[in-house]
Amino acid sequence: MREKIHRYEGKSLTVLYDAGRCIHAAECVRGLPGVFEAGRRPWIVPDAAGADELAEIIRRCPTGALHYERKDGGYAEEPAERNAVTVTPDGPLHLRGCIEIASPAGAVLLADTRVALCRCGASRNQPFCDRSHAEAGFRDPGVWSGNGAAATPSIDPVLQVVCCPDGPLVFQGDFQLHEADGQTSPVRRRALCRCGGSAEKPFCDGSHARVGFKSEDFPP
Repeated sequence: MREKIHRYEGKSLTVLYDAGRCIHAAECVRGLPGVFEAGRRPWIVPDAAGADELAEIIRRCPTGALHYERKDGGYAEEPAERNAVTVTPDGPLHLRGCIEIASPAGAVLLADTRVALCRCGASRNQPFCDRSHAEAGFRDPGVWSGNGAAATPSIDPVLQVVCCPDGPLVFQGDFQLHEADGQTSPVRRRALCRCGGSAEKPFCDGSHARVGFKSEDFPP
């Protein structure tokens, strides 16, 4: 996990940018091109828009690469009311809510409201997506072929994602699974594939052992 936070100071709001988690979804550029302009230095100019408008656009960033700090007493970002995981076609898992990324020992490595996690197995910034799925030619429609996901009523405020070494992402908690075809299912405590080889995507079927998947989530 790489993390290098750049700070762009404005009068009312500071923009925080983690380049390692940016996959160029371009929600920021489309939403406020006067603030966000690739190729310009600095590429983020917070005072080119009002603080409330800028905060709204930053919250659209699906990866958590962009965050903000208010200086004017405005509201900080609140997590989504219900933890949700969206499976994107040929791409990553987008998580929203009260999310924790954890080690197998239970140490919380990251707490965030928005995260994009690799499911192709090729990311060089595991467990996060770094757009390696495009280079690797990963293909998956983002629709589960199973008969439905086991579920219980929502009771867990936090969705903790445990990164199993050389294995899947174990989601400890309940969440709403959004598939690419629009189907939504409540899911609880499941292992999701991140090696790219499962025949039961987005869920793990043990294929990581067969394909020899290796993860480097944690320093030696």
